[in-house]
Amino acid sequence: MDLERRLRDLKDRMTYIRDIFGTREDDSIRLLEARLGEALEREARTPGSVSAEELARLDDLFSFSERKLDTMLTPMDRVRIVRHPQRICLKDILENVYDNYTEIGGRGEFNIDPSMCIARAYFSRRVGEKVVRQMIMVIGHEKGHGEAYRNGGSAKPWGNAKALHYMKVAETENIPVHTFIFTPGAYPVEDWPGAAQQIARNLYEMAALRVPVISVCSEGGSGGAEAIGLADRRIMLSHGYYSVISPEGAAAIEGGLRGGERATPELIARCATRLRITADDNLQNGYVDRVLREPPLGARPHHYEFFRELRRELIQATNEAVSEVKSMKLFRAMAVRASRTDEAESIFMRWNLSPSALNRLVELRQRKYRAMSRHARLDGTGLFSRAAAGARGTVDAVHSYLRYDLLGRQKKRLDAMFEELGAEAHLVRHKLLMPLKRSMDKVLVSGPEGRRGVDPHEELTRLSCPEDGACLSGSQWAWISPRSQEDRTVSCPNVRTHHCPDLWVPDLLGDFAGVCPNCGHHFPMEYRWYLENVFNYRESREFNRDLESINPLNYEQFDLKLDKAKEATGLKSACLTFETTIESVEAVVAVLCAPFRGGSVGAAEGEKFIRAAERAGRKRQPFIAYVHGTAGIRIQEGVNGVIQMPRCTIAVRRYIDAGGLYLVLYDTNSYAGPVASFLGCSPYQFAVRSSNIGFAGPGVIAETTGLPVPPNYHRADHALSRGHIHGIWDRREAKKNLHQALLTMGGRNLYYR
Repeated sequence: MDLERRLRDLKDRMTYIRDIFGTREDDSIRLLEARLGEALEREARTPGSVSAEELARLDDLFSFSERKLDTMLTPMDRVRIVRHPQRICLKDILENVYDNYTEIGGRGEFNIDPSMCIARAYFSRRVGEKVVRQMIMVIGHEKGHGEAYRNGGSAKPWGNAKALHYMKVAETENIPVHTFIFTPGAYPVEDWPGAAQQIARNLYEMAALRVPVISVCSEGGSGGAEAIGLADRRIMLSHGYYSVISPEGAAAIEGGLRGGERATPELIARCATRLRITADDNLQNGYVDRVLREPPLGARPHHYEFFRELRRELIQATNEAVSEVKSMKLFRAMAVRASRTDEAESIFMRWNLSPSALNRLVELRQRKYRAMSRHARLDGTGLFSRAAAGARGTVDAVHSYLRYDLLGRQKKRLDAMFEELGAEAHLVRHKLLMPLKRSMDKVLVSGPEGRRGVDPHEELTRLSCPEDGACLSGSQWAWISPRSQEDRTVSCPNVRTHHCPDLWVPDLLGDFAGVCPNCGHHFPMEYRWYLENVFNYRESREFNRDLESINPLNYEQFDLKLDKAKEATGLKSACLTFETTIESVEAVVAVLCAPFRGGSVGAAEGEKFIRAAERAGRKRQPFIAYVHGTAGIRIQEGVNGVIQMPRCTIAVRRYIDAGGLYLVLYDTNSYAGPVASFLGCSPYQFAVRSSNIGFAGPGVIAETTGLPVPPNYHRADHALSRGHIHGIWDRREAKKNLHQALLTMGGRNLYYR
């Protein structure tokens, strides 16, 4: 019976090897198939004819061949490894790494989202004669071993919401969080709470989560991975991958595929290589802290030594995160830094942290992400200009401190005291003088000409227009689209339902600002229209103009595409940042410009956005993000692009926590990573009418889920009904509404709440 089981195990190993390498031929694979085929054929013909010694030799041959094949793995082979049903899953880790655990928030398919698994677990450690249990909150994607209901580890919005809920529970209980990333990407459902919005909430909260967070990545697909991946220590399994997009998705974009077309295996494999998605690539780029080596061809449930190594790695990483911020470090902190992973269990350290240590933990986490992706952008600012900018920043910070902190706090106290005294005096004055005022009003109204010679009835009913002008302001805009010079007419898309007349282009794109005067449909408008007519760009001061997008992965032909975008737009990246004044209100603005590579975000755009948020914080000014359109994270930059999601979200979180007013205005098409992070985390999000907003486009949703996408699924009014945004604005009223929002949401000094 034991021989049958061993023979069956060898057969499973052969199937696994063939699944990983696909149709690729190799002498080692052919030799294994031949030897195993002979043994199986002989055993089928004469049961018991295969001896234990022969099976042992065959097992040794498999082990030798697996080690050899492991050195030949391509990035796409690693993708197939992490997706294979025999790959270890989170349940295997819970069973073999932790000493005990209890699954919470549902079990198996009786769960709000079976692809997200939550458990309370602990490590048992012996300290002298005493056994200590160190509690951990374990949160991760559960792929299982082929169970369909797990959805391949693609968490839905409510699964990510469940993860965030238990992160906050861990924060309340002051216990570390271990997250395990096993996902090809988040499930693109826009229904409440919405895929993009929930990932943005997770990132925003994790940016300042006051407990140590350790993440382990096996399969990290874009925003789905980031939803639980913002951590103090990031460990990556050596056969895993971490990427901005799946190789298949990248191939579909590179190949321009439409209508259900499939990319060739060769193109998919090339994209996997170009994206630099492997563990060693990410370690080299600084996006993971260490790589945990797996057995040949990847860890599977029977690799018990690997689980022991993972346990030691988790303890070591948690000890490091804790010792770095503890006030009394003494010898154990030095021992943790100097020790090897195999010594981790011999060093005990309490994982509960004091409030001051937790503050240091959050600060170090935020600094860590701030320092990432420096190699993936080009800063053409000269040395003198950098020094001048640094000096100006220091002056702004000192000025703001003196004005708002040192003197401002005292002024606020005095203002509050005088307001209270003034309110008391006003009430006394009102009570004493009101009877006299009423008597005087009766005398004036009963006079021969009435009050000021005006009939009281007429005064109450006449329009409140100024005497020297019309109620409506003129329709002259500071900037008019060049398309308005075309001498032709266009039809409104709503002509059949609203019977709109044909529109003459000079009127439509000139006086009407691209808005149908009959139904209000918004035609697309250039971002320059908003710069000049809403943000007063001509009188603004642009900064960080010389931060430039580059090709950090040397992605094939991408340099040419970047050069073409720079020449066509006159921009060096898709992000434009400047200081401006909106109706006497000073503000810092960051614009994502759709004409530059679809407004996609890479390392340069992320850095410009972060510096804009920091500048707004130093100068105590509101921070406005205008999204003329964004196609998401720039896939050609790989993880250099996707890491901007947590980086920019941390910058926004720091700005808001300091008291800043952060407001986002969407236009045209806004999708994917930016919406699921630093844009979607704003407490004040608005959209120009006829905008499209969501986590993924209709084609991606249909291909991923297999479900039909309703018409207008991403329109602004649907986003408003789902709670994604908080208001819809007419383009012609954008400046007025923006000014009103700044006054009503920012208050008197427009920075501190």
